[in-house]
Amino acid sequence: MKPLIVLLLSFAISIFVVKIIYKEYDLALSARIAMSIMLAFTAVGHFVFTKGMSMMIPKFIPYKESFVYLTGIFEIALAIGLLIPKLKGISGWGLIVFLLLMLPANIYASLNNVNYQKATFDGNGISYLWFRIPLQFLFIVWTYLSSIKIW
Repeated sequence: MKPLIVLLLSFAISIFVVKIIYKEYDLALSARIAMSIMLAFTAVGHFVFTKGMSMMIPKFIPYKESFVYLTGIFEIALAIGLLIPKLKGISGWGLIVFLLLMLPANIYASLNNVNYQKATFDGNGISYLWFRIPLQFLFIVWTYLSSIKIW
């Protein structure tokens, strides 16, 4: 829920800031700014909640904490790439692939009741997916429209 709030608030603020700076509305740029802010916000979680996020990764995958750190760094790189005009397309596709690859971790965490903030197994469970899966697809469509298709 927090990433969605960050995304929407950042988008609303970005619309007005872009209008003031460029003297016209640029919804695609505002959307990329908002997605970049949201990615930076969620990337912080990879460093603050490393243990809990590593619990979201299936047991057969080694070096879970390193993987969590790498995905946090990748989110930061994508956030920056979305803001660089020459990189926005490749960053957009990279983010879409990243979001699709992270979906199984969210499903695994849900099935195992992972609470990544507390690093416990008392999370929301399967009900979390009713929100997370549509949210993940919203992020994918948002990225596609603002970085690749360009409104």
